[in-house]
Amino acid sequence: MNSLNQVEEERQKSRATFAWRFRRNKLAIVGLTVVSICLFIAAFANFLAPTGYDVGDLVDARQNPSWAHIFGTDAVGRDYFSRILYATRTSILVAGGVSAITFTVGITLGTLGGYLGGWVDQVVVRIIEIATGIPTLLVAMFIMGFLGHDLHNVILALGMSGWVVETRITRGQFLAFREREFVIAAQAIGASRLRVCLRHIFPNIVPILAVLLAFQIPAVIFAEAGLSFLGLGIDEPVPSLGKMVSTSLAYVRVYWHMGLFPSLMIAIITMGFTFMGDGLRDALDPTMNRES
Repeated sequence: MNSLNQVEEERQKSRATFAWRFRRNKLAIVGLTVVSICLFIAAFANFLAPTGYDVGDLVDARQNPSWAHIFGTDAVGRDYFSRILYATRTSILVAGGVSAITFTVGITLGTLGGYLGGWVDQVVVRIIEIATGIPTLLVAMFIMGFLGHDLHNVILALGMSGWVVETRITRGQFLAFREREFVIAAQAIGASRLRVCLRHIFPNIVPILAVLLAFQIPAVIFAEAGLSFLGLGIDEPVPSLGKMVSTSLAYVRVYWHMGLFPSLMIAIITMGFTFMGDGLRDALDPTMNRES
């Protein structure tokens, strides 16, 4: 029991130290601010956008930025600023949905393999090896071609092809923690397997998973943009940053705004999550004690 109490005290001290280190990292704060703004845009795009994402007028097609349309218009006269706001929502929704799938599958398989061990772990390892040998983009392209091009299918396609990293990390962490003294002490006083997993092991790996999530979201956004760029993403009129970049290639020499602004938005979102992920990683690393 003393061992368990000591672990709880150390956990509380660790949280306070983490918050202090994160606040000292200026780039991490910048990243958190950018991510917060992107989430705000995604949540309130309906109110922030001057027009709907599918409202256009051919008379205003391919206009350069002006006071009437600060980001210009696209090939059918839709306001580009409104389209980018809604496309940001699309990217955040895809990233959140894909992460929910990959973390659910990865944490479940990793926990079963890492904690139970034995033949269960062998099965999980074989599943990981098979999934690793199949190209992620190829799986996503196959699912999209079979199910169709809409938001839900993009999330399903990327989610079902991207859970391997989460499984490996979760399994490795459970293998490391299941032999620790506080876990053995909890088992000795009669704690069930479920309680040991949820109460004593899982809280210790949440910070690592949080860092993984922060780095995974930009990767998912790039993957969705890649599918849209190849013509396998979300169908019109729903906007997507990757699709907007792909569409702009035919006009970018003359209508520069059609490629610049969606590309900048992808870069800003990626930068925000990357800086925040770096800050989380540095704050959780006990060897990091540098001035920011």
